[in-house]
Amino acid sequence: MTTLQVADVMRAMAERYPLETAEEWDSVGLVVGDLDVHVARILFTVDVTPQVVDEAIDSGAQMIIAHHPLLLRGVTSVATTGAKGRIVSKLIKHNIALYTAHTNADVAWPGVSDAIAVEFGLEVVSGVSLSGTGIGRVGTLPVPVTLREFAQTVSSKLPETARSVNVSGNLDALVSTVAVCGGAGDSLLDAVGALEADVYVTSDLRHHVAQEFALSSACALIDVSHWAGESLWLPQAARLLQQDLGGNVDIDVSTLVTDPWTHSQ
Repeated sequence: MTTLQVADVMRAMAERYPLETAEEWDSVGLVVGDLDVHVARILFTVDVTPQVVDEAIDSGAQMIIAHHPLLLRGVTSVATTGAKGRIVSKLIKHNIALYTAHTNADVAWPGVSDAIAVEFGLEVVSGVSLSGTGIGRVGTLPVPVTLREFAQTVSSKLPETARSVNVSGNLDALVSTVAVCGGAGDSLLDAVGALEADVYVTSDLRHHVAQEFALSSACALIDVSHWAGESLWLPQAARLLQQDLGGNVDIDVSTLVTDPWTHSQ
């Protein structure tokens, strides 16, 4: 097996998910780690939490690849008096590199929304996204089903969380064309309406925005857990990276639920 370094993994990730395609406000790329550290095992995750770092340590991983940035907003200290400082400190102590692919993974083909669409049984319409930046996908079902049936499929494909799948629309209406956006997708509702999709699957839809859309569009809405939806990208990304690295690395996908909502009453 060829010995790989952090720099080799970074190069492969940047070819799949170019850093320059990330949104200007985003924070992607190497967060913690030395370029010359040898990498034999990688852990993929949506979020970087203390539990995920422990999982990486226990599995013997030398690198974590996360979808959500650990340090997205301005940071003036990584002292261990803060939660993120403790995570950074632990990563450094155990010589584990951290790399992030966020909006650059959203816009990639294939990317986050492609993985979600495929998992829901959709055939993605090539070249069609929900924004000029390439975020979001449109797909078609092989056979139309009712909104109720499709919502059940969505629910069954997502990892279990405390949060339920919320649906807005006529459950008996047939759906065939489906728009999908991993993560928070309410900013793309106008684009979805213009596409005349039958249903839009995304996360973090706010009350007033969803209500206004429901009153003005025949398109149904399905709102899912942000973490659960984007977790469907991890196996795809892991498989592609292993392929790009010639199979010379072991890659695990974290199954830890890092959704911030832990209980539902």
